[in-house]
Amino acid sequence: QVQLVESGGGLVQAGGSLRLSCAASGRTFSSYAMGWFRQAPGKERELVAVITDGGSTTYANFVESRLTISKDNAKDTVYLQMSRLKPEDTGVNLCNAHPVYYKWGQGTQVTVSS
Repeated sequence: QVQLVESGGGLVQAGGSLRLSCAASGRTFSSYAMGWFRQAPGKERELVAVITDGGSTTYANFVESRLTISKDNAKDTVYLQMSRLKPEDTGVNLCNAHPVYYKWGQGTQVTVSS
């Protein structure tokens, strides 16, 4: 059974940066597209970025080039580099296959203060 473990979140000031990691155990995801999702307080979960098995990337419109998704197949880990963070980026960030396939992990909390 695949387990997804997200880490790297924290409290930062607006304009700051964070690097999130998502480690998958149980199998390799190199053959699957993976995505980062976020859930802001009181809002539904939304897709933020996707990276395909071939390494192509796509982003939600609100990303505005502030986020970069990448992966290390050898480590079964997907990353999300976040820069120029805004208070509206506050929320729990999670990863999963795209389309969603695995059981959700706990996510990692990102809090951006103004």
